[in-house]
Amino acid sequence: MGTVIMHNVVSVDGFIADKNDDVGPLHDWYFNGDTPITAGIDEKFDHSGTGSRFKVSAASAEYVRAMWESIGTIIMGRTLFDLVNGWEGRPPAGDHVVVVSHRPKPEGWHPEASYHFVDDVTAAVAKACELSGDRTIAVNAGEVGGQIFAAGLVDEVAMDVVPVVFGSGKPYFGSIDGQHRLEDPHVIIHGEGVLHLKFRVRN
Repeated sequence: MGTVIMHNVVSVDGFIADKNDDVGPLHDWYFNGDTPITAGIDEKFDHSGTGSRFKVSAASAEYVRAMWESIGTIIMGRTLFDLVNGWEGRPPAGDHVVVVSHRPKPEGWHPEASYHFVDDVTAAVAKACELSGDRTIAVNAGEVGGQIFAAGLVDEVAMDVVPVVFGSGKPYFGSIDGQHRLEDPHVIIHGEGVLHLKFRVRN
């Protein structure tokens, strides 16, 4: 079974978007450096519609490249799926996507894409493990990610912390209750306009 990593870009005060799901400047660092994340094939990861290529600092490129290449399956909630229309069937990393939703996949939506809809987080992780084998399972932060974390199914928490304060919005851990302890960060990488952190979850 691969490692289950909860991951997202996040503001210093812990928000992944504002209350209207606008990410504001959280993704600016993807375009403020001079090193392509994946030289020659960044178009796979470019869903901006502008033809832009992800160019980050050299430190961020090495970190993000390794992270993306390790991913087998992404787990996302229905809200994000609807916002990005499931990346039009082309996930930014990995080969499979599991969507946690009480509604089925839209009829006729990209039948060629390996997208699987399940109605609870335990089933989502089980399906992702089946699809990924030994590869990493990336869980998008937010309500669904928080539920998976609270269920004790997350091995690591990864944050790309951007120096901006939102004040309010959609929290990284959703509406999780109670305290949960993490280990000291085992990855600390200072990029340009972003700080990459990884924490193992205490058992």
